[in-house]
Amino acid sequence: MLHDGQPPIRLARLTQSGTLRAGPRSRRWMPFESSQEIAPAAVSFEWDARVEVVPFLYLRVRDALHEGCGSGRVELLSLLSLGHDRDRPELNAGAMQRYLAEAVWYPTALLPSAQLAWSPIDERKALATLTSHGITVSLEFHFNHEGEVAAVYTPARWMKSGRKYVQMPWEGHFFGYWECSGMLVPSAGEVGWHVDGAWQAVWKGRVTYASYEFER
Repeated sequence: MLHDGQPPIRLARLTQSGTLRAGPRSRRWMPFESSQEIAPAAVSFEWDARVEVVPFLYLRVRDALHEGCGSGRVELLSLLSLGHDRDRPELNAGAMQRYLAEAVWYPTALLPSAQLAWSPIDERKALATLTSHGITVSLEFHFNHEGEVAAVYTPARWMKSGRKYVQMPWEGHFFGYWECSGMLVPSAGEVGWHVDGAWQAVWKGRVTYASYEFER
């Protein structure tokens, strides 16, 4: 949520901590700490996480979106590459949907613009459609009684399953709004997939630090 006259965010920096798992069918939750930098005008982000597998053994997970190109990399102890994917249509679209969902943490990116259009669904829901670098994605935004974004949803987001990508319903929840730099942003969130008729969380995190640089 924004106040009148809120200047656009030029750069956002976040740190987070929480737990995640490799997929909705995995039983193992692993703690993580991450840092993220977002440039809304460029529709880009870099997310760098340290995920603890067991004490003293960790994975480094890096996800990014630049100029419409999504990428993901997983390394063991920042040395041994366990997986890398880049610039696939499914990955690019998925990364842009993630950027749009996470805009609750850099909310001036949700203002109507040449790139972002809103259309109402009902009294509590609206569809946001983002177009950037020739890619168009949409998400449903669900609002609570206070006008805060409580959830986002899409019936089809690309998920990697083995060596291929499949489209699955995807949903995120946000809560604990607090005021930061004159804006109301959520302090925590969770995201996951709908599998076999049930929503399964795969990421639960809390913002531990947020800073913003604004356009002048």
